[in-house]
Amino acid sequence: MYLEGIDSPKDLKGLSEKELEPLAAELREFIIKHVSVCGGHLASNLGVVELTLALHYVFDSPADKIVWDVGHQSYTHKILTGRKDRFGRLRKMGGLTGFTRPEESEHDAFIAGHSSTSISAAVGLIEARDKLHEDYKVIAVIGDGSLTAGLAFEGLNHAGHLRKDLIVVLNDNEMSISKNVGALSSYLNRILTGEFYRRFKSSTKDLINIIPRVGPQVAKLAQKLEETVKGFVLPGVIFEELGFNYLGPIDGHDIKQLVDTFRSVREATTPTLIHVVTKKGKGYAPSEENPCVFHGVGPFEVETGQPLSNSVSMSEYFGSALIKCAEDDGRVIAISAAMKEGTGLARFEEKFPDRFYDVGIAEPHAVVFSAALAKGGMKPVLAIYSTFLQRGYDELIHDVCLQRLPVVFAIDRAGVVGEDGPTHHGMYDLSYLRHIPGLTVMAPKDAPELEKMLRFALSMSSPVAIRYPRGKAETVGGTPAIERGKAELLKEGRDIAVLAIGGMAAEAMAAVEALEALGISAVLYNMRFVKPMDKEAVRSAARTGRIITVEDNSVVGGFGSAVAEVVSAMGIEGVKLRSIGFPDIFIEHGSQAELRAKYGIGREGICKAARKMMEDNAAGEKTARDLI
Repeated sequence: MYLEGIDSPKDLKGLSEKELEPLAAELREFIIKHVSVCGGHLASNLGVVELTLALHYVFDSPADKIVWDVGHQSYTHKILTGRKDRFGRLRKMGGLTGFTRPEESEHDAFIAGHSSTSISAAVGLIEARDKLHEDYKVIAVIGDGSLTAGLAFEGLNHAGHLRKDLIVVLNDNEMSISKNVGALSSYLNRILTGEFYRRFKSSTKDLINIIPRVGPQVAKLAQKLEETVKGFVLPGVIFEELGFNYLGPIDGHDIKQLVDTFRSVREATTPTLIHVVTKKGKGYAPSEENPCVFHGVGPFEVETGQPLSNSVSMSEYFGSALIKCAEDDGRVIAISAAMKEGTGLARFEEKFPDRFYDVGIAEPHAVVFSAALAKGGMKPVLAIYSTFLQRGYDELIHDVCLQRLPVVFAIDRAGVVGEDGPTHHGMYDLSYLRHIPGLTVMAPKDAPELEKMLRFALSMSSPVAIRYPRGKAETVGGTPAIERGKAELLKEGRDIAVLAIGGMAAEAMAAVEALEALGISAVLYNMRFVKPMDKEAVRSAARTGRIITVEDNSVVGGFGSAVAEVVSAMGIEGVKLRSIGFPDIFIEHGSQAELRAKYGIGREGICKAARKMMEDNAAGEKTARDLI
């Protein structure tokens, strides 16, 4: 067992190259065992075991900086850098994060969680290094999917301009390319890194220098010939044009070839891109067969790969609801930014392949593309995670809302997402959406209300955002028809008012029932709309003299703030307000239930706030209090 003796990259260097292969097998077994219990990103991590071993074998972390893009493929990196004994607490509250985080280890050179940032970050680290006259290498590891984002090319462009010694490792695990690993890959590698290609480039340049003497037209023809032949034998021509030396494609599971390549470029003084082809899910049959399914998984049975839970998620329910809408209206279009499975759109693509677009990791483009579809008369629905919509914020304002175009934003993973932590929590969308003119913002209390809101949104002639949480699709109660800006009264009461938004309505219902048992009569509204707000519902709630708002969002600028603004604008005086939501901090990782319990967002928190407000009233406290 080699893994037992590895507690740092220094221990790794004591092994021979041949011993790295059985270590890779041990690492795969270790990762599968723990992810089957904790859940996490399995397929991507199984694909980069040899690549990670080779990086740490050749380079000297933490002195050398390895910048992982997204960070969801960093499990082997974590294990090799002293976190092996804590791996059983992966993605658990108080345990290891599922991504890279400098606060967790000095070996994590830069925070990750969102894609396509690694090259830009690496360029910045190199410039800081040189300004401080320090000496270390910087390696950015980026996937082929992440390379579709404009940010990655912005980083490449800057790096090529600076001409510093940046090393970019392109981890290419796209399945159609993975099939080409083997003889063809080795052949291309021999051509591109060997004497033949060097002679070819030199001879072509000499030819171009000579031919102009016999005529510019022939010279142009020769140049086009060079570009054509280069394009045929050189998949990396685009990178060379950006100023990088290109090596590859090389087999990402051949440790010797990886080690040799990294050693050959370690002393390079100009930008180098190494194209590494890997197989997603490598070494675990269920993951190799269904890498998309095993990209991000919950606990599963190792022997079969079957998940331990088979409940229908809100994302899947949304996808089914959208299919029904598309069956009724041929103008309905679905758009995803590289999250087809995650947002529940896989079945939509199967049924309506000509009305589905996956634009890749390109959220700004997805928003503008949707805007133009709407401008052209279609009904686009952009299904996107709350945390990723932040990347298309300018386009949302400028290209959609300014033109009042009827784009429907189906905002998945709103609120706390749980184990993926602060880079993935969607607790700011209510705050960053509700102040945009002309945008309707809704949140359903349950799955049936989500479907009704979706149909309502598609009937609108202006932009609409529907935000809903990660988790099981549940039914909380009946679902009256949706009317713009109108809340749903769930319970009458006289002592206190609870205004809930989205999935918090279920928690609020449980709370008011508990309060009833304590002799406190509470009126409860499922507000449905953050914008426009139901002012009459707020006025009715204010008659109790005490209002509690509850949301799965930051309290800063969120739903509670919106209610306070309405109370102020309507000139309602003497009302005590208490807003329950997440505080003004970045919330750590942990299960949704644990995080809501810790920050008092749910039944217990509502009951506690209500009792406190009633106690204050009984003590004769008359002044209004705003604890937002």
